[in-house]
Amino acid sequence: MGGLWSSSSVGSKEEQGEMALAKAKELVSSNPVMVFSKSYCPYCTRVKQLLSQLGASYKVIELDVESDGSEVQSALAEWTGLRTVPNVFIGGNHIGGCDNVMERHNGGKLVPLLTEAGALASPAA
Repeated sequence: MGGLWSSSSVGSKEEQGEMALAKAKELVSSNPVMVFSKSYCPYCTRVKQLLSQLGASYKVIELDVESDGSEVQSALAEWTGLRTVPNVFIGGNHIGGCDNVMERHNGGKLVPLLTEAGALASPAA
């Protein structure tokens, strides 16, 4: 075995997974709100619309568009236990998916979380 293609420049599956996890963690730590999404997912659209309506600043990675999207999604599953999208982080903390975000919003807990994370301007007194 071990022909011409065995020493891929991309690295082993394990290395790809480690790189994807490092990328995901870097994105989460450098953005107040991070949404891992898929462009065609209606639940992702719902979360992005809600964040936009609230005026939150957030970063989205569309996993179906990214060249390493499937690796990032696998890394997120390993890290968070959630394989589905959207996979939302606020202030570096894992929030979960669409239902979790909507539940927090309906319970009046989303805006304070977003404000604390610096994704929303504090309301004028």
